[in-house]
Amino acid sequence: MHDLLGILANLRRPRLLIRAARAGAPDYRRDQHLKRHMGYGRLPRSGPALMHLMEMETQLDSQRRSGDAAYSLVRHVDILIAMMGEARLLRASQTEL
Repeated sequence: MHDLLGILANLRRPRLLIRAARAGAPDYRRDQHLKRHMGYGRLPRSGPALMHLMEMETQLDSQRRSGDAAYSLVRHVDILIAMMGEARLLRASQTEL
């Protein structure tokens, strides 16, 4: 999982997107927010959830870069917030070991 956090640390996105996500990250509640992206049912652990969120974010970033009319800025920020929240939970679980 260290590689996963390393990939996340090296992610380069527009400053405004990151600032918006950082502003929302303290309010991240896994059981509410992650279900919105993963669907209902049992939620995956933080590592697999983060991997899935990163795949979703990559698709959104590709839409943003290409100027796709289906791109949603709100969804992009929401995914980034979830990524930050899951990364925080993953780091916390690693320090407990």
